[in-house]
Amino acid sequence: MKAETGKLSLTFRLLQRLGMNYSEQEYGQVSLWAVIKKFFFTYKYSFMLYLMDCWLFAPFALRKLRPWCLRQIGCHVGKGCAIGDHVHVDAGHAELIFIGDHVQLTGGCRLLCHQRDLSGYRKGDDCAKLPYRLGEIHIGKGVMIGMHSMVMPGVTIGEGAVVGAFSLVTKDIPAWTIAVGRPAKVIKEIPKRKE
Repeated sequence: MKAETGKLSLTFRLLQRLGMNYSEQEYGQVSLWAVIKKFFFTYKYSFMLYLMDCWLFAPFALRKLRPWCLRQIGCHVGKGCAIGDHVHVDAGHAELIFIGDHVQLTGGCRLLCHQRDLSGYRKGDDCAKLPYRLGEIHIGKGVMIGMHSMVMPGVTIGEGAVVGAFSLVTKDIPAWTIAVGRPAKVIKEIPKRKE
């Protein structure tokens, strides 16, 4: 978005000069100070997460410390969650991530709350100028997400669901089901335990 004077903000122009390909919609009207504050607040905890994934810290039980870091970034994380190594969250939009109690995010998972909106994209357009589409991610109680899976914006994964390794979750997953694939599809309903 352009300013009312017809010029892009200093923030957007600086980010472009640094080679960062951000959308005008998100950064065209944001003050540079707001970006700097958000960067240092958010990314200091992201850096802590990165350090925890270093081989030096591998012997320690950090699966319980990672949820604390995610809360500091802005994620809503329930009790008793276990976060594996190299789990990445959309730090710039962490407040859109809701993780229920006793969730297991295994190694290499990625939770992404923004993506380019391609609905108005046409031949000859510059895809770098497309706006972002934001969406909350809701992960229900007791969910387990397999290694190296990616959850896209606007997705809800219901209570007790299991997402198989290397899956791409683009649509909601119902509670008490198993979903696998790219894109993830439900392959089984989890049965009730017999008395």
